[in-house]
Amino acid sequence: MTCPVFRFAPSPNGQLHLGHAYSALLNQEMAREAGGRFLVRMEDIDVTRCTPELERGVLRDLAWLGLGWEKPVRRQSEHFDDYRAALDRLIDADLVYPAFMTRGEVRARIAEHEAGGERWPRDPDGAPIYPGEDRHMSSRERQALIDEGAPYAWRLDMSSAIAHVGGTLCWDETGQGPEGETGQVQAKPENWGDVVIGRKEIPASYHLSVVVDDALQGVTDVVRGRDLFHSTAVHRVLQELLGLPVPHYHHHDLILDDDGRKLSKSRGDTSLAALRDSGATPDDIARMIGASSSAV
Repeated sequence: MTCPVFRFAPSPNGQLHLGHAYSALLNQEMAREAGGRFLVRMEDIDVTRCTPELERGVLRDLAWLGLGWEKPVRRQSEHFDDYRAALDRLIDADLVYPAFMTRGEVRARIAEHEAGGERWPRDPDGAPIYPGEDRHMSSRERQALIDEGAPYAWRLDMSSAIAHVGGTLCWDETGQGPEGETGQVQAKPENWGDVVIGRKEIPASYHLSVVVDDALQGVTDVVRGRDLFHSTAVHRVLQELLGLPVPHYHHHDLILDDDGRKLSKSRGDTSLAALRDSGATPDDIARMIGASSSAV
């Protein structure tokens, strides 16, 4: 039998908050109950916002909570070659294309469309679907723009990807989606449009790096917040295209603030470090997030 492998994969671009504590402790508890392994991974492909100092803070917070994990910690910034190899496979299969539209051009295109009274389609996160007009450029047109130094991102041609995979994609969900989805869940990647897979400077996006990392680390159980439930559809497509194993998924409740919003680094929601400095203990954190004290 394969030993179960769980992972907690924060981005060291800010301080951890109660929501991170909940996810990390739940991962460790589920790994312990399954007799499995528990890993910590640093999702730091954004080398500008993610810093060694912030990473040290993340690891300090996790150790304070009482978590133990296998060494060494995998850092995405040290494995760009792995993502480049995966991206090259998609390029060779003609399943991605360089997208040149700027954010301003995208906004203008959408505004023009919606001026006619019809709402532009949105993805499950509420962001506008990429227009995809440069999907139809010729190879010569694309290369000319690249040679001129035009910025671009690699986007998955979702229609072609779905056709390439063929059939219905599903995943095994042991948690719940936003509408109570559980068990065998049908993936609907078409709802995302042509998502970013890599960029000119960095050969990966979250979607590509996470499926490559999970496969290389032998992760069998992905336990993460419900806000990433719908992203699993994109991950299932990439797993099929790249011939990667499919983990079990468990999407858990989110820790919300007093206004019913999920906690956020960008809004400066109370950090674990601030709570610790104010005198809180790991047992206090467990009570605050509704976890059992045995998880700490």
